Amino acid sequence: MQELPFILGVGAAVLLAAVVAVRFSIRLGLPSLLLYLAIGVVLGEAGFGIAFDDAELAQALGIAALVMILAEGGLTTRWRSVRPALGPGVALATVSVGISILVIGTATHYALGLDWRTALLWGAVLSSTDAAAVFSVLRSKGLRKRLSGTLELESGLNDAPVYIMVVLLAGTEPASWLVPVDVLYQLVVGGLVGLALGWLGAQALRRAALPATGLYPLATVAVCVFAFASGQLLQASGLLATYLAGVVLGNSRLPHRSDTLSFAEGLGWLAQIGLFVMLGLFASPGRLLEPTAVLPGLLAGAIVLFLARPVSVIPALLPFRVPWREQAFISWAGLRGAVPIVLATIPYAQGVPGADALLDAVFVLVVVFTLLQGLTMSPLARLLGVASDTEPREMQVDSAPLDHLGANLLQVTIRPGSKLHGVYIAELRLPKGATVSLVVRNGTGFTPSDSTRLTERDELLIVTTDGVRSATEQRIRAVDRAGRLARWKGETGR
Repeated sequence: MQELPFILGVGAAVLLAAVVAVRFSIRLGLPSLLLYLAIGVVLGEAGFGIAFDDAELAQALGIAALVMILAEGGLTTRWRSVRPALGPGVALATVSVGISILVIGTATHYALGLDWRTALLWGAVLSSTDAAAVFSVLRSKGLRKRLSGTLELESGLNDAPVYIMVVLLAGTEPASWLVPVDVLYQLVVGGLVGLALGWLGAQALRRAALPATGLYPLATVAVCVFAFASGQLLQASGLLATYLAGVVLGNSRLPHRSDTLSFAEGLGWLAQIGLFVMLGLFASPGRLLEPTAVLPGLLAGAIVLFLARPVSVIPALLPFRVPWREQAFISWAGLRGAVPIVLATIPYAQGVPGADALLDAVFVLVVVFTLLQGLTMSPLARLLGVASDTEPREMQVDSAPLDHLGANLLQVTIRPGSKLHGVYIAELRLPKGATVSLVVRNGTGFTPSDSTRLTERDELLIVTTDGVRSATEQRIRAVDRAGRLARWKGETGR
């Protein structure tokens, strides 16, 4: 019992150090995973001597953290931003992954002398881009919406097929013609489970009047975790179900939506921190510095970055006429992070021959090539002309149900650059049953009239009946995007 305060103190200190590290990682343009891994290594056997070598526990904790990261990624993915990138994103998550596995497998078979099954296992482990790295790094680069949407969708979706392939290749069952059927079943059923549970969860939360605001974020995340469990129980892809459930929920008109997204973002950061620190503890620095780990890791990383990634991206994007500049950036932006390390723990925990060499090589690859790609991401985006500092942000509309009145309270903040600036209340033309009840400007609240003119950073409280809530939100978003003439410009706010 006396050890409990010490454990909690160490955990709190690590968490605070990791939070502070985010500031420096953003300034440097690096995925914060490198700093978190470093914290874990310092705490581990080569530093403070905390021993952690349980591969099965590392695998279980890693999958649990990935579920949280994918849930946060889905909840914070804006459908309006990724919809134009749906085709390219899905192609990269499926076609590109398949080609990448074959290219990496073939190259490592001949370059490292691996047998074919082991070489393809290397290909599967290394073919998935990392959702945590992509979400945390690329969303701050000001990339064009279709480009950022493509990379977000790819990183959110490609964990599922890669995880399936790693499990199949790490097993002892001989390969058969049923493997493609099994993969297809897991992806289709997992996707349907995620979409169905996301929709059902959104409908239930919209109608629920829970006694505390903080219960809505908990219930939302619980739906995503339940989607993972349901998918796995049906022998389908729980990871895909988690991400798609998150996307559906995150793009639904949920009560206290901004609170839910903030909670999910914090939970995602906590999962990232815990995952990477744990993997740093699990790493063996003495082994990783040996040539038997460094050389295969560097060679495999070079194969992934300079051969497999470009070769797999080009045919996958061919039907979508993606400009060559964007293809070049996508090829370079395939960040690897915790996902390959977690995937490498699967054959390691099962005692697959050569799995220790794969795990060590993946650690080396992730550290070296994440550093290389992270430092060059912003300069490359500027050089290729695929980034902009003026990409518009999605308006946030928060809502809370007023159960006994059959009404809802919407909270809207007019962001800088919004075309709501300068619009009169009368020009909003809200549907009948909706009214702007309060405007807070510079910390002072007042009851507006039809002649009140809105300005940037105004906060609005809008009361609506249940029947016109959705239409009111759509109208607010339409004026935010297109101004007082939104209807004439064909903007619907959807």
